[in-house]
Amino acid sequence: MTGTDGDWAALLRAALAGDSRAYRDFLSAVTPVIRGIVRARGFALGEAEGEDVVQEVLLAIHSKRQTWRPDAPVRPWLYAIARHKVVDAFRARRHALALPIEDFAEILPAEPTADPTERGDIEKMIGLLDPRAADLVRLIGLEGATTAEAGAKLSMSEGAVRVALHRAFRALARLRERHVE
Repeated sequence: MTGTDGDWAALLRAALAGDSRAYRDFLSAVTPVIRGIVRARGFALGEAEGEDVVQEVLLAIHSKRQTWRPDAPVRPWLYAIARHKVVDAFRARRHALALPIEDFAEILPAEPTADPTERGDIEKMIGLLDPRAADLVRLIGLEGATTAEAGAKLSMSEGAVRVALHRAFRALARLRERHVE
């Protein structure tokens, strides 16, 4: 069967009317075209995955064949289905992309290591704050205490802790600016 849209439309109309031979001929005629669309749009999928997409397109045509309007051309309808199935394949693949790490070993950055001087620098900066602000920053910022825990330890309300902590962080930011320059 030739690949003209008129021929496909005639076959699909007959298939929708119940002619199983016309349906088989229709699928046989459009499969090479669908395969070409999938290869062109999904070239990065590879041959095996591309063939899976072709099968998905054929299944979609089968399950959605009633959505084709007999007064409309067949080719745009087929192209839309194929395009959507290729996009679906790329979306599904996005979550399962496997690349050998050896290919990237030379360009990957080394794992970050802790700076041995960092803790000392932090303590110096905190030491420049007033004692209560320094205690708050150590408790909440370094030890991970909650505002309620810090407040109980320093005899402050949670609201007062939040305000004092905000002021301490602002003071630290100003100190950092002065010492970095």
